[in-house]
Amino acid sequence: MRDTHGDLDKALADIVAIRMQIARDTAFRGLGAATLAATGALALVVAGAQDVLLDDPTGRPVVFFGLWIAAAVTACLLIGFEAVRRSRRVHSGLADAMVFSAIEGFLPAGGAGLCLGLVFARFAPDQLWMLPGLWQVLVGLGLFASARILPRTVPLAGAWYLLAGLTVLALASETRHLSPWLMGLPFAVGQGLLAVIIHRHSGQADGHADGSADGDADADL
Repeated sequence: MRDTHGDLDKALADIVAIRMQIARDTAFRGLGAATLAATGALALVVAGAQDVLLDDPTGRPVVFFGLWIAAAVTACLLIGFEAVRRSRRVHSGLADAMVFSAIEGFLPAGGAGLCLGLVFARFAPDQLWMLPGLWQVLVGLGLFASARILPRTVPLAGAWYLLAGLTVLALASETRHLSPWLMGLPFAVGQGLLAVIIHRHSGQADGHADGSADGDADADL
């Protein structure tokens, strides 16, 4: 009886491992272009609001970063909800594994961004001007890390975030001040670029699916 239970546990573990491997090797189609575009618009709204309402963002870093963190959490929730909903429709039984695989690629970059914010706030508050650029670099690295399961042109968005982050660091180093637009514009453009990439990929995937269905129908005839 013990051997039977052991064999069953091993078989279940093998099935889980196989499902995870399939998920890592399958293109993730859970991202929605409209949702990504909406998160880019959200970045513009937050940047505009801070430009109007915050006379001195550098002197009020808690408010400045608090609004951006709230915007980032909102964007993650929107993207996550859409990813789960679409994955269950597109990936069926592999939905949970596909979502986990997508999160796995972004998790190191997200964790590094959070840790950087805490370290800067605690030990180097006078260097907080570096955070917007560093966060953009980390988003770019996260996209590169997830490129294996995303459309092949996604690294273009990763390259944008990487170059934008380095440019923001260079520009901010001249004044060492926090700027809503140096945070908002790169994210707005980056999310818009991602939305275009995902939209084009979805159209191509749907076209291939329609072509396959037509081919199957012709074969049946």
